[in-house]
Amino acid sequence: MILKQQILKENSKSNTVKIADYIADDPDKFEELISLFLGNDYRVTQRASAVVSLCTSNHPQLITPHLKKVILNLKKDVNTAVKRNTVRLLQDIDIPNKLLGEAADICFKFLESKQEPIAVKAFSMTVLANICKKEPDLKRELQILIEDQLPTGSAGFKNRGNKVLKQIENY
Repeated sequence: MILKQQILKENSKSNTVKIADYIADDPDKFEELISLFLGNDYRVTQRASAVVSLCTSNHPQLITPHLKKVILNLKKDVNTAVKRNTVRLLQDIDIPNKLLGEAADICFKFLESKQEPIAVKAFSMTVLANICKKEPDLKRELQILIEDQLPTGSAGFKNRGNKVLKQIENY
């Protein structure tokens, strides 16, 4: 399979699953996917982001050598799909201590932004809640940000926000 060609073939869940199944737990194939994901072609990065997220969900060890590049990629002007899928995968992995600060800064910016979609904000809340387990000093900042947005937040924001507030009470 030629990854770039397959990614561009169609934008569908079945194609995403097909590519993820092809990559399976092969680090070399995943590295090729990461290079497409971190590239400059809007459509390729957008579609590759869903595959990266699914591969990481199925085989979390694959993302480890690429985690720093993937997190720092969020500091660039990337499309919404890349943000959403990157933050989605970050909520399900153990972020190494040396990358916690970068991940927290990025997620706090996403959560503060009025332009970010609800999914990016919701996943950012979960990543930040997970970071608060290791860095409880951040708990108050997260709590304030969520509480400030709850009155005007969407149903999805309120749902995730209330869950995260309950979760961090115990930290």
